Amino acid sequence: MVHSEAAAADVLVAGAGPVGLTAAAELRRRGIRCRIVDRLPARLPYAKAVGIQPRTLEVWDRMGFVRAALEAAVPMRGQLAYVNGVEQFRLDLVLPPEVPYRFASLPQYETERIIEEFLEGFGTRVERGTELVSFAQDADGVTSRLTTPGGEEEVRTRFLVGCDGAHSVVRKGLGLAFEGGAFPEEYMLADVEVDWDLPYGYGVRAMHRDARGAVDDLLVCIPLPGDRRYRVSMLVPPELSTAPPHGGDAVVHGLEGGRVPELGHVQAVLDRLSPQPTTASALRWSSVFRISHRLVDRYGQGRVFVAGDAAHIHPPTGAQGMNTGIQDAWNLAWKLALALEGAGAPGLLASYDAERRPVGEEVVGRTVRHAAQGVQADPQDADTLMMREAQLLVGYRGSPLVQAAGPGDDDGSGPRPGDRAPDCGGLSGHIAAYPLRLYDLLRGREHVLLLYGPGPAPDGLAELSSAVRGFAPGRVQVCAILAEAAPEADRGAQVPVYRDGRGEFARMYGVREPAAFVVRPDGYLGARLCPPTLSGLAAYFSGVFGS
Repeated sequence: MVHSEAAAADVLVAGAGPVGLTAAAELRRRGIRCRIVDRLPARLPYAKAVGIQPRTLEVWDRMGFVRAALEAAVPMRGQLAYVNGVEQFRLDLVLPPEVPYRFASLPQYETERIIEEFLEGFGTRVERGTELVSFAQDADGVTSRLTTPGGEEEVRTRFLVGCDGAHSVVRKGLGLAFEGGAFPEEYMLADVEVDWDLPYGYGVRAMHRDARGAVDDLLVCIPLPGDRRYRVSMLVPPELSTAPPHGGDAVVHGLEGGRVPELGHVQAVLDRLSPQPTTASALRWSSVFRISHRLVDRYGQGRVFVAGDAAHIHPPTGAQGMNTGIQDAWNLAWKLALALEGAGAPGLLASYDAERRPVGEEVVGRTVRHAAQGVQADPQDADTLMMREAQLLVGYRGSPLVQAAGPGDDDGSGPRPGDRAPDCGGLSGHIAAYPLRLYDLLRGREHVLLLYGPGPAPDGLAELSSAVRGFAPGRVQVCAILAEAAPEADRGAQVPVYRDGRGEFARMYGVREPAAFVVRPDGYLGARLCPPTLSGLAAYFSGVFGS
């Protein structure tokens, strides 16, 4: 067995799907030594997860590669729904104008390619054909055993992150409970072209109900890049159906090998359910898959963590799975980086489970309800429903890593600690002749302290920013956002100053008086202080960086 020294790393990431790639890319972006391994010899050419939520695009914006994703994706504008051949409704995916991105569709192999190319820009490549087979942890680190194309290897790292899917070796090695169940139905997926003339960018959901009202036939089509190209899913015909396997870990989820639907199977369903007569062609791939719904009892133990399908699996309703996993990795990576640098407070890593497990629990429960009863199972107003499906309402209020709720925190005026930091436009500087968005100021940064002033300059701006830099040296960047334009007032401010000329920041953040907002590296508000005080900021940052 080879003991790896040349490829020393602080973190080993097991699994190079979108979740593992996100974890590795975020660690490398922060300068953390990292290895990422995957048992497969190459990316799978399957359009498994295709829906990209607006919140995920915001994450990719902050990471720095959203443009590549936007150029490769196609818009997901809505859904057309049919029952027994009759159109029931047309759902348009509409979001408020201040949300910078809309819904998109992108094959999973393209998502993986884009993140992998970004990761390679930091000098790290996926080690393919390399599988984690076991690990053991102690107080100082984790010893992992790998099988590689050249034999066995033992690698020592300080942390291990399991992004290795529904049958995760990491989850099993930790002995985590993975409670839930499986749906009895089997489905088939296929990537095809069709010659119908339905509206561009709209998914299709067509079903047949029997005399009792039960659904006995189903067709779901999601647009993909290409002319009239869709990923279609439908119930498996009897000749491809098998009894669910028994034994093992009893997790039945994902693509099933050995049974490959043919173009004729797809065409038969289209003949029954397509809203227009159409012919399928150019079958790129097909497979049978099953769906389970499960959630771990905790997202990690000691120096080992799980994310994505290793932590939660559920129906693909609303394209929540991959997007939730990407945001697991996004949440964990910046905390691991601080811990590795010796700059994290004692409870920093524990906040990963505290923040992300409730999200996983909510997503599993909601997607199971929607799979069984439709979106109407959650009778919310249309705007709230759309924001939730876009994952823009995910938040961490009550987390040990955000400022505790205080008086007035339920008055509804602007985001509160733990909420997503919303974007806004209309910001301007003294040199750039074009308006900026708030996300332009946050891109590529870690913790950002936004100091708002309703006048030309808040009192004590220079002193406050200097003090913050003193107790969190090099880890917090400060920006001032002021309501009035008075360039001479910026002299001596020692921080970048931007004007809220259209009042969009004040409106979106619900402020009229001097205020301070701490935006965490993952784009959530850690603290909101009205008025800003040094003691309040010190109390918040001590919970992140330690005293």
